[in-house]
Amino acid sequence: MLMQSNHAFENAEKTSQAIHAGPSLSSLFLMSATEIVPAGKAICWEGDSAQHLFQVEEGVVRLHRIIGEGRRVITAFHFAGDLIGASLQNDFLFTAEAVTECKIRRISRKSFHEEVARSDALGPAYISLLCQEAAAAHEQMVLLSKKNAEERLCSFIVKLASRRNPQPRPGLLRVPMNRQDIADHLGLTIETVSRTITKLASRNIVSPEGRHDLRIVNLARLKQLSGDADDFSKETCHRVNLH
Repeated sequence: MLMQSNHAFENAEKTSQAIHAGPSLSSLFLMSATEIVPAGKAICWEGDSAQHLFQVEEGVVRLHRIIGEGRRVITAFHFAGDLIGASLQNDFLFTAEAVTECKIRRISRKSFHEEVARSDALGPAYISLLCQEAAAAHEQMVLLSKKNAEERLCSFIVKLASRRNPQPRPGLLRVPMNRQDIADHLGLTIETVSRTITKLASRNIVSPEGRHDLRIVNLARLKQLSGDADDFSKETCHRVNLH
């Protein structure tokens, strides 16, 4: 009973803080009840009518599509604070599943768009969110079409490390998804993911610790190997050989 009371108090406090901070897209979800979604359970299904938007409060969610003969493509991972289903499509273009046990909130699409339409502050915030989603899709397209396996995995680790998520211990990066998830997101096989991690570990760039923890030994080198770092020589304007 005490835990439930504390949880209710925390939710009320968050709602009060959001209201006093002014309108935001996140504040639209705070009046909705928190739902617990067990790991592996779907939040919505590809092809279903997009009647709700969701916000991740805790945990990690994967978005995926099934192509060809049952092949899975993970298009994105969402973390605490992220919104799911913000696009203007009438039907979901993906299935959203909980990677870990998640806490989510939902709001009807109708209510969401009504609130955005009547607020001078929420309109630009919504446009910004759609632009961020378009930029993320473009980044993923470049990763899959132009980067090799090592660059893809390094990009993924760097991006994951840049997020402000709770970590198990100082210096460790929590990787909530399994290697099959990573492979399906990066367009690789699970064997290639495992082999590339081993290769990076042998070069003292990262060090796996347990099933879901990764120690980043050399972040600067990891960024260079991602293919996104500023690794051009100022003198010659040619890319520096990193190998």
